[in-house]
Amino acid sequence: MNADMALKEPTAQMENMSLILDLERYPIDRPDSPAAQALLARCRADLKSEGLFNLDNLVRPHVIARCAAEAQPRLNSESYHHKRRHNVYFQREVEGLAPDHPALRLVDSDNHTLCADQVAGSIVDWIYRWQPLVNFLAAALEMPRLHLMEDPLASINVISYRAGEALNWHFDRSHFTTTLLMQSPEIGGEFQYCRDLRSDSNPNYEGVARLLRGENSDIRTLPVTPGTLNVFKGKNTLHRVSPPSGNRDRIIAVLSYYDRPGVVFSSEERLGFYGRAN
Repeated sequence: MNADMALKEPTAQMENMSLILDLERYPIDRPDSPAAQALLARCRADLKSEGLFNLDNLVRPHVIARCAAEAQPRLNSESYHHKRRHNVYFQREVEGLAPDHPALRLVDSDNHTLCADQVAGSIVDWIYRWQPLVNFLAAALEMPRLHLMEDPLASINVISYRAGEALNWHFDRSHFTTTLLMQSPEIGGEFQYCRDLRSDSNPNYEGVARLLRGENSDIRTLPVTPGTLNVFKGKNTLHRVSPPSGNRDRIIAVLSYYDRPGVVFSSEERLGFYGRAN
């Protein structure tokens, strides 16, 4: 069976994932093999040392290009324009902080989003649901098991950042985030982060304020190519996507997994992120 047939037929694709993913380089479908065990050890080490790991070019170049090409028209015509002013905590107030504390400085985020129901049956959806990948991510994160998010809108989001748009500085609420870069912009659109700016026992509000004032020299920039899967622990690491420029959008898929089944957003959260509750 050729690659084009596999991309058109979900059943065939699920049985021939090697046409979609580089499983020679990343043998996640053979978890007991020495190569897979070495990959797992590397990912765990990267998580401990850097707070993230990358599977560069996991998705084959012609496949990820097709994913982006198929998503772009829908992003142009059907996406929700999510624009909000927020602080890094995505909270209206933080206990113990005055409203004018510099750690609560407001920033702007701006993007266009397709929800899970708009990308159902796509190549990205197939990848998200492929059980060997789910199992590998659980093992890399040293978790007993991961579950697909059951929210009909939030389980997968395909997000574009057009020229001048950005995901501004913030902490994640979840312990880890999984993304798949589908398309890079011509200029900018870089993932930037400041590792472990806070901890569970120390919120380090002054350090947050210094970064927001542009006084932190420890900001790192992560170069990522299309087709790269990234797993990032952003709960205590402040991070952002810088504004892109040029005629090519930055397009990324956010794949949501949890350590328990049945996770869904509230209607209020769906309205805030997607402009609709169902």
